[in-house]
Amino acid sequence: MIIRRPADIPSSEITPESVYVNRRHFIKAAAAGAAGLAIGPSALSGAEHGIVQSQEIPARFATLRSEMDEELNSYTEVTTYNNFYEFGLAKDDPYKNSGDFNPRPWTVTIGGHCNKPGEYELDDLLSGMTMEDRVYRLRCVEAWSMVIPWYGFQLSSLINRVEPTGDAKYVVFKTVVRPEEMPGQRRPALNWPYVEGLRMDEAMHPLTLMATGLYGMDLPNQNGAPLRLVVPWKYGFKGVKSIVSMDFVEEMPLNTWKRQNSNEYGFFANVNPNVSHPRWSQARERRLPGAFRNFDTMMFNGYADQVQHLYAGMDLARWK
Repeated sequence: MIIRRPADIPSSEITPESVYVNRRHFIKAAAAGAAGLAIGPSALSGAEHGIVQSQEIPARFATLRSEMDEELNSYTEVTTYNNFYEFGLAKDDPYKNSGDFNPRPWTVTIGGHCNKPGEYELDDLLSGMTMEDRVYRLRCVEAWSMVIPWYGFQLSSLINRVEPTGDAKYVVFKTVVRPEEMPGQRRPALNWPYVEGLRMDEAMHPLTLMATGLYGMDLPNQNGAPLRLVVPWKYGFKGVKSIVSMDFVEEMPLNTWKRQNSNEYGFFANVNPNVSHPRWSQARERRLPGAFRNFDTMMFNGYADQVQHLYAGMDLARWK
């Protein structure tokens, strides 16, 4: 993990003012980056859809790499190849179909076993947070991965702010339901809303991030604007997007993919090369773009030293 602590720059200064004011225009314009990349999956090129990169990537990312000396995926790659079923099932559906989604204003409802429940305006929450860049690998169960410079704050800082009680054993997150803006929700591909959860010690871990941006800019709609979860040692489906609620509960919640297919997906979703998905091996990963950048999958996605103590004594094949 690489953690950068730049000055706390308001998003209006990170993003050019004309784009910051017209956020919807920014989301559509910034969806793909420079066209014509020679990359593997065709969905990674925005040129065929006439999308041009109108944002200049902040200079600090020119030489930034992960602590494992991994090269960052480009802004185009990160924003045009996504899983976000609320906008469609194909990898390029989110950036093609998310232009009508409006991420502002935004309210997060926090409840359950905490001393300070309520409806919180996102801007008010962000005003009290220390924002930072973190380079994390996003590892998906389909055996592909990307290296992404996220921007956000530690989830633990938000949890501390609302003061969970001793009865809080898990935290549950839900994605917004807006079928009029999210065309994938007009079909029963999943049981909406999308639900995910973490055990409290996972949620409080310093690696766990609430992301509000990537590449130093606000999150595009297709990447989970305006607020998403990033847990770098878990598979990508744990990264619930466009979060509108958090609840502190006593019992392990039934997350969406476990409900959808418990034979293939579990609650913990820790990256584990020794446990195969029923339909494919997870022993290797394919680093996008391209079909030939293959690597051995690392236990806990390379973060074993930081997180393996959380699961001491657990059968990780059973608790997948």
